[in-house]
Amino acid sequence: MSDQLKRLIDEQNAVWQRMNDIRAAAESENRDLTAEERANWDAAEARLTEVSGDIERLERFTKLDKVDRSQVVVAGGGEDHQDATAERDKRYAEAFNTYLRRGMSALTGEDQQLLMQRFEARDQGAANDTLGGYLVPEGFRNIVTETMKAYGGLLAVCTVITTSTGADLPWPTNDDTGNEGEFLAENTQLGSQDVTFGQRKLQAHTVNSKIVRVAIQLLQDSAFDLDTWLPRKLGERIGRRAARAFTQGTGIDQPEGITQNVATGATGTGTIASGTAYAYNDLVDLEHSVDPAYRARARYVLHDSALKHIRKLKDSQGRPLWVPIPAPGFPPTINGYEYTVDNSMPAVAVNSKSVAFGDFQAGYVVRQVQGIQALRLTERYADFLQVGFLGFSRLDGKVDDASALRILVSPAS
Repeated sequence: MSDQLKRLIDEQNAVWQRMNDIRAAAESENRDLTAEERANWDAAEARLTEVSGDIERLERFTKLDKVDRSQVVVAGGGEDHQDATAERDKRYAEAFNTYLRRGMSALTGEDQQLLMQRFEARDQGAANDTLGGYLVPEGFRNIVTETMKAYGGLLAVCTVITTSTGADLPWPTNDDTGNEGEFLAENTQLGSQDVTFGQRKLQAHTVNSKIVRVAIQLLQDSAFDLDTWLPRKLGERIGRRAARAFTQGTGIDQPEGITQNVATGATGTGTIASGTAYAYNDLVDLEHSVDPAYRARARYVLHDSALKHIRKLKDSQGRPLWVPIPAPGFPPTINGYEYTVDNSMPAVAVNSKSVAFGDFQAGYVVRQVQGIQALRLTERYADFLQVGFLGFSRLDGKVDDASALRILVSPAS
């Protein structure tokens, strides 16, 4: 843990304790807060929000360099194969960087052939691109992927699989929670009960970054960190759009969002106008609408406006449901469960689905195709002395085990 993160956590705990002291003093004397106490409370809460936001940003930043490759699906391989291709991958990355900065004309014939061979070998099953699109190197792709995770909280907590091609991927489904074993008397034949499997198909929908324009002067400046800046910018744009699809997508030519195919677990009993969209009992009802078998790994995924409402709630003993980090290494919780803020969830509004709860690893699956591609548009913006870049990826997302997730719906008024 960095010194900066530790300092912020210590300040967060101190501010939170100050707020608790103010509340406890008023409750012990059975009175409302004084004007001075309200001012101190409001100032502390504002600072707590700032510090909590800084902590979340630092924690997201530390995750950008951590890539989980355990779910990558590739054919062949092994250590010998990796050793044999290491030098080739390095050459490819250098050729790709030259292509981005200076275009195809700056590449040797050997490097041009290297780019074309990698495209043909790694993008089987996709339409052949004739506009100069090439598969990005691994480091470039990792930055795009991790930036997407930072902009879509759901992507960081669900099951993610990566495939080497974009061919349709049949995905088996099964809900066996209603079945159980049996006790047998002596000399009694065993009973039988088959496991019923369903099947869904994960496709590879194309999502693009739109065009990012860069001045030629910057591309010619070797001090400009194009290898980091460009994939982050492409990842931000692709990540924002993909995140909205994972939460609200219709499933038609795009991923299926969790708000489209997950049952309602509870409905808010408050009023949005008064800032009490949810009550403590609403969250209890939501949590218990999920089978206990899933609650061991359950968490909340919610819009920030929903978190704002929930932070004001207290349980029957007057204790706040939202608890900031109590000590280094412990995450903030809502009613004892961790949470993830994902602003691609609908904001709190009448009848909106702003809060989801459950085991997202069991409940939602995302499929990503490994071959992220980039286009370089040289002539289109030449009169502006600019070069256009376009990134695109193929992915899909579907509800896997619908029993593992439930949605809290905002009240109707």
